[in-house]
Amino acid sequence: MRTKQITDTILMVRPVAFRMNEETAVNNYFQKKLTDLDANAEAQKEFDRFVEKLRSVGVNVITVDDVIEDNTPDSIFPNNWVSFHETGKIALYPMFAENRRKERRLEYFAKLEEAGFEIKEVIDYTSAEEDDVFLEGTGSLILDRVNQKAYCALSPRADEDLMIEFCEDFEFTPVIFNAFQTVNGKRLPIYHTNVMMCVAEEFAVVCLDTIDDKKERKNLLKHLKEDGKEIIAISEVQMHEFAGNMLQVQGDEKYLVMSERARKSLNPDQVAKIEKHCEILSADLPTIEICGGGSARCMMAEVFLPKA
Repeated sequence: MRTKQITDTILMVRPVAFRMNEETAVNNYFQKKLTDLDANAEAQKEFDRFVEKLRSVGVNVITVDDVIEDNTPDSIFPNNWVSFHETGKIALYPMFAENRRKERRLEYFAKLEEAGFEIKEVIDYTSAEEDDVFLEGTGSLILDRVNQKAYCALSPRADEDLMIEFCEDFEFTPVIFNAFQTVNGKRLPIYHTNVMMCVAEEFAVVCLDTIDDKKERKNLLKHLKEDGKEIIAISEVQMHEFAGNMLQVQGDEKYLVMSERARKSLNPDQVAKIEKHCEILSADLPTIEICGGGSARCMMAEVFLPKA
């Protein structure tokens, strides 16, 4: 079976308690509080329009509803707590914020099985939370599934030893580096790798300006180039518009999915480079981006499980 880099099936969680999460804001510098706004109602509208857009181009979107009793403001970002693999394995990840741990709802898997997918094994890393060790799924890990490489920017939410353990379990080669953003004049770690890079089938969008160490930057480029990826560099300003938070998916055609804000931040040359390889699909997600500090990619958990 040939390994795929992109999938046509996405799991998405419709929010019921969306708001700015005070527990994640301590190191997610993209989050801001919006006043005079029903953030959850707005997020639901943005979510529904996004799902409709994906389905309209042939992407198989499996939606599940969050549970109000759990009071989970970030449930709209399921890619941080779970990843699904072609081997039939599922990984469950340890989460930095205590109020995000309730997002791990295993009953969602029944919906995938009802849709005909096979789950063979669940590998659970969540006990690492007891030691304050975290690795937040495909927020922390950018997986090149074809070339079996996992790219990871270390941060309070991405532990090096646990990342290496994941790579051993799932047979990935780790590519580890440090990535920073300027916040109030200081260089601080970027909370998730997937806000500064995206690996698609034939190209990679990456904010090289965030990797301050020249050797680490050179090593990252070496890995991408040796796997034949065209490198589309974005600036740190564009990264702050969520231009790194993208995901390539398969629908009627191949699409690079991003927010409208990210799309507007790209220059014509960057757009042309992307469109050489696939169409761009963008959705307007202002409330989700401002309050949640995450964008289009974070909302989609890719389903690579085999069909039963």
